[in-house]
Amino acid sequence: MVTKNKWFICGIAFPLLLGGCVNGNGVNEKEYPKKQLKNQFVSVQEYIGEGYTLKNGEETDKIAEEKREEVEKAVKDFFLKKYKTDVKVHNIVGNVDGATVFVESTNPLHFYTYAVVPIDLSNEKILSDSVFSQEGQVESAITEGLYRKIFKVEFDRLNEYLKKIANEESVTGRTIESLQNVGGSGYMTPYYFLSSSVINNEAIKPVYDLYMKDPQVSTEKLRAAYNEQVFNPTYFEVVIHLFMRDQDAEPDEKVFNRVVNDIESMSDIPKGTYSIFVNDNTVHKQSFEGVKDNSLEKTTPDEIVKE
Repeated sequence: MVTKNKWFICGIAFPLLLGGCVNGNGVNEKEYPKKQLKNQFVSVQEYIGEGYTLKNGEETDKIAEEKREEVEKAVKDFFLKKYKTDVKVHNIVGNVDGATVFVESTNPLHFYTYAVVPIDLSNEKILSDSVFSQEGQVESAITEGLYRKIFKVEFDRLNEYLKKIANEESVTGRTIESLQNVGGSGYMTPYYFLSSSVINNEAIKPVYDLYMKDPQVSTEKLRAAYNEQVFNPTYFEVVIHLFMRDQDAEPDEKVFNRVVNDIESMSDIPKGTYSIFVNDNTVHKQSFEGVKDNSLEKTTPDEIVKE
C-alpha cells in the first residue's frame, strides 16, 4: 500500500513535523503519560480541531497568527502556481520551523491538504518564497479528487450507504469543521477518507497528467483517460471510520459486522481496498486520532478488496 492509512501510522501524515511516530492509540506515551490522557480526548461530535498541536510550534504559531494575511497569501500563491488550484485557508498551526496551513480546494476538484510556510524566528519573518508541501501529499490529494470526479456515481452510492448506516445505527462521523481545520488528508468525508498515490498507479496516471495540463478539462475526457485495464486495488484505499454516537458507548460489534458484510457484498461502490473501523465516541484532541485499543477494525492484512 502506497500511502497506507494516513491517520493512524504516524499521527495525521505529519511524522516529520510531529517529531516521530505515535503508538497505536495515536498518542505518544513518552510525551503524554497515561495519567494525562483522559483530558486529551473529546467527543467526536464536539471536535472541530481545537487543541490540535504540532511539536515545538508555540512561538511560530503566534508569529503566523500575527501575520496571518501574509501567510494566507503565500499559501494561496503556492497552490495556484505549482498545482493550478485555488484554495481556501481554514487553519494555521505552528510547527518547529514555521506554520502548517490547512486548506480546502475550491476549484475545480475537491480535497483537503496542507502546506508549510517557513518562518525566520530570529527576524519574525514569513518566508513566502519558500512555501512547500510534504512530498507526494498534494499529488495524492489531487489524485483522490480525480477518483471522486470520474467515479461520481459509485462514490454517491457509498456516501448514501454510510449516511443510511448513521441514521439507522448508533454511530456517527467526524464534523466537517474538523476535516477543514485539521484534516489535510486529500478527499475526505465525515465517514471516510481515501488513500492513494499517482506514483506507480498506471490506471490513474494518464488522468492526473491530463488534469495537470488543463485543470478545466471535462469529466468525460478525464474518464476516457482512465486505464481501467491496469487498475490495481492496492493503490487505492477507502478507509471508513465510524464513531459511537453515545459518549460512554463501547464500539458496537453488531454495527461493525453489518458494515463489513455490506461492503463485502456491494458491487456498485468504487473499486479498491477497504479498511473499516468502528471507534468509541472520542478523538485525541492534539492528533485528530480516533483509533484506540478498543476499536473494532478490519484492515491490513485482512482488507476487503473490490476488483
